[in-house]
Amino acid sequence: MKRLAAVLTALILLAVPCLTMAQTNGVTVRYVYTENGKTLNIRSYAGPNASVIGSLPFGSQVGVVKNLGNGWTEIIWGSGYAYVMSRFLVNENPGSSPRRIDPVPTPSSEGDTVADLNREFRSARVVQTPYTVVSRPVRASGWVNLRWAPSLEAELIETCPQGKELTVLTEMNNWYQVQDPTTGMIGFIMRKYVQVR
Repeated sequence: MKRLAAVLTALILLAVPCLTMAQTNGVTVRYVYTENGKTLNIRSYAGPNASVIGSLPFGSQVGVVKNLGNGWTEIIWGSGYAYVMSRFLVNENPGSSPRRIDPVPTPSSEGDTVADLNREFRSARVVQTPYTVVSRPVRASGWVNLRWAPSLEAELIETCPQGKELTVLTEMNNWYQVQDPTTGMIGFIMRKYVQVR
């Protein structure tokens, strides 16, 4: 056990100078910030379906190679590269715990059960003239999720930062079906997190 602890300590001590040195070679240092204080998954490629190859604890340093601009960031991982979701990286060290922990959403009438999902789809009304909305996350530095279906359980397509413009195609009780005009991607976003332009 003592030998394992010594090896882990040595690896951590070796990693810190590498990050500092990497910063001078076009790599910048960022820190992991998850609002629930949990670890950040590291993936084999930039996508939600990529296999998880590791994790980073809250507050740990990350060597960033580049932000890919699609919600993902390429990072230094071991002797190569891997990918994490950009929204969980911040410029300043957040310390040992989140400043604020948001409550975990509980099942509601916004699409968490099959009956609620069916109710959402039955309420759908195709708009005659598509119009623009902008994403309005709870925090200005946050994001709003665009999903495959009008459900909090549906797979994430992309994240929308504050002020991102989206075109509304269909209105529902609690969701909009929208299209991202820059990528052409169509998905569903919660109405309470957008504002009509």
